[in-house]
Amino acid sequence: MPNCKTIAICNQKGGVGKTTTAVNLGVGLAMQGKKVLLVDADPQGDLTTCLGWQDADSLPQTLSNKLSAVMREEQQDPFAGILSHEEKVDLVPSNLDLSALEMSLVTAMSRESVMKNYLSQVKDRYDYVLIDCMPSLGMITLNALTAADSVIIPVQAQYLPAKGMTQLLSTIAKVKKHTNRNLTIDGILLTLVDGRTNLAKSTVEALRENFGCRIRIYRTTIPIAVKAAEVSSKGKSIYAYEPSSTVSKAYTDFTKEVLADGRQKERLHASHEHTR
Repeated sequence: MPNCKTIAICNQKGGVGKTTTAVNLGVGLAMQGKKVLLVDADPQGDLTTCLGWQDADSLPQTLSNKLSAVMREEQQDPFAGILSHEEKVDLVPSNLDLSALEMSLVTAMSRESVMKNYLSQVKDRYDYVLIDCMPSLGMITLNALTAADSVIIPVQAQYLPAKGMTQLLSTIAKVKKHTNRNLTIDGILLTLVDGRTNLAKSTVEALRENFGCRIRIYRTTIPIAVKAAEVSSKGKSIYAYEPSSTVSKAYTDFTKEVLADGRQKERLHASHEHTR
């Protein structure tokens, strides 16, 4: 069995760089030879438009079709409608249909596991599945957390989200208790860091103080940059658009941290298997 790792990129606050992180971590992993599936789990479809599919509403197959087929127990080709991007990542796209689906999930059987059931049909082809979560802790996000092995939490450096973070951590704890025993938090990624201010430093210190004993904070931080904001309308990653930029370098370093994590977990797992 290939060892696919599913990561939810999650924070219920919008504007923290979740989608940018999903794209650039995804393409970064693909550049390191990994097979990557990106899942747009936000009805706004930012990840889909970010990768160049501007007219998401006209796409015949999206995540909501996939999930509703699982809910209705219909036979479907799970790979139909998965889009391939020139930078060697695949995408399960999304559009506003997903918010209508969120309502019907509430009454579905095994409602938290619908996305997990769908992804189990496709993930053998991939090394990494990255789920770009919507900025809320509703049913779709609970599905993403139930489907994931781990969570990466992007946090905007200028804004210490102590209350939001506490909410998110308690949601993760609930998911761990009820629907996904093995869910772990990989770490907090500081985004939109403005090197010229001391604000970022105080945010890091406050995060370390409040959560640092429980959650690692990635060494890499993602700087704020005008170019990175422009990229989202270009349909490419920062590596293709501006390879020598500070943001590009930061996402390269971050990708290496994520890969090193994966290798470390594999080693732990192997030594654990060995001692059993």
